[in-house]
Amino acid sequence: MNKALRQLFTAVIVLFVILGLSSTTIMAVRANALNEDPRNTRALYVEYGAPRGAILASDGTILAHSDPISDSYQYQRKYAAGPIYAPITGYYSITNRADRGIESSRNQLLSGQADSLWLDKIKTLFTGAQNKGASIETSIDPKIQQAAYQALAGQSGSVVAIEPSTGRVLAMVSTPSYDPNTLAVHDASEAAQFFTNLANQDANPMLNRASSQLYPPGSTFKVVVAAAALESGKYKADSRVPAGAAYTLPGTATNLTNATAAGNGSGGEITLQDALAYSSNTAFAQLGVSLGGQALDEEAKKFGFGSTITLDGTDSTGRPMRATASKFPADASPDKLAQASIGQGNTLTTPLQNAMVAAAVANGGKLMQPTLVDRVRSSDLSVLSETSPAIYSQPFSPDTAQALTAMMEAVVTKDSPNLQIPGAQVAAKTGTAQIGVANSSNDGWTIGFAPAQKPKIAVAVVVHSTSTYGAASAGPIMKRVMQEGLK
Repeated sequence: MNKALRQLFTAVIVLFVILGLSSTTIMAVRANALNEDPRNTRALYVEYGAPRGAILASDGTILAHSDPISDSYQYQRKYAAGPIYAPITGYYSITNRADRGIESSRNQLLSGQADSLWLDKIKTLFTGAQNKGASIETSIDPKIQQAAYQALAGQSGSVVAIEPSTGRVLAMVSTPSYDPNTLAVHDASEAAQFFTNLANQDANPMLNRASSQLYPPGSTFKVVVAAAALESGKYKADSRVPAGAAYTLPGTATNLTNATAAGNGSGGEITLQDALAYSSNTAFAQLGVSLGGQALDEEAKKFGFGSTITLDGTDSTGRPMRATASKFPADASPDKLAQASIGQGNTLTTPLQNAMVAAAVANGGKLMQPTLVDRVRSSDLSVLSETSPAIYSQPFSPDTAQALTAMMEAVVTKDSPNLQIPGAQVAAKTGTAQIGVANSSNDGWTIGFAPAQKPKIAVAVVVHSTSTYGAASAGPIMKRVMQEGLK
């Protein structure tokens, strides 16, 4: 072989190697990224050309499904009662694909592309039938969800309801909300405009306030402080702790006072139970400083503070739905620690996290991993996976849980009788966090569970930027949700 032919042969081989490597890169290494690229219209038509799986409530109510339609996309995604369930479903659009909620966390299953659907893929390969997505059965109770949404409507805030013994999320409401149907239209420019309009609203309706918004928890955080005190072995429910009408924050001239005279106690002291019942700021601020930031931080972490909490999904099923980590300032100075101990200052929590606090007390000190999906079914209705209850942590002992339950019952019987439910004892804690310029507004909270001795439902409610106390703003909403859950 002469030199020219040898060089030509070498060049051809090199080109074939380059072609092979580039093809391999495109087909294997970059396949997922290219498929998910919103500019890839071919992949988009393939996805829309197959019926996407349905998202269902726990009773079989359809929350999201795909209907055949006579256009190039072949199927139209529809959301029943869209704004009510938007925090749960998320949406699926031709501009953003699977975004938020279960549409995102279970995208691979809904689209029929998950590895667990390999048998279905083989069947479609040999039969030529359409590849169908799996259906997702959530733990959401439609009656509880709708009751929570209606009770909160017109206000900014969130409601989360959990089954304490399993961790199943029964309701997850965020208001103001949005209608996913407006984002699922097949006109790309129209869908993009709807998204822009929603994204530019000051109220941020697409934000899931239940899991992604941090609020100062106010006096509801006193449940965590009370748990730390009881777990230390130094305090019991009837232990007398320093209180008084005012407490000067350490190293400052700032006086902390109580909302009512009942929180002052007598002789400068109050029992731990009455301190929680009457929400004594002076007692819990001093108690927090006495316990120390490290002890409170350790207790808070057992509830989930400081950690992102996965509500649903894995990297193999889509983009996992994770809750923002709640915060407690462990290394705060004594004056800041006093404020943090009454749920002000740098203590911040999500409604989901606060519902978990109530659920841990309700479940005897055993906190269950919160879950949003009960099971996944393939298109032939066979069960692909089923969620089993799992323990998230053990924040405190059963004895501490029993003491906290009695203390939270006293909140209702002694200070907030408006939360009572005929025929069911309620355990609760209200909270009012001051926010805004010069503390001009409040975040109103109520957390609790019922029935107190055999809990079926734990609830957290926050009403943002209200002019009233938590007992008046969030309390009636919690009560309404509990009543629905106890039917």
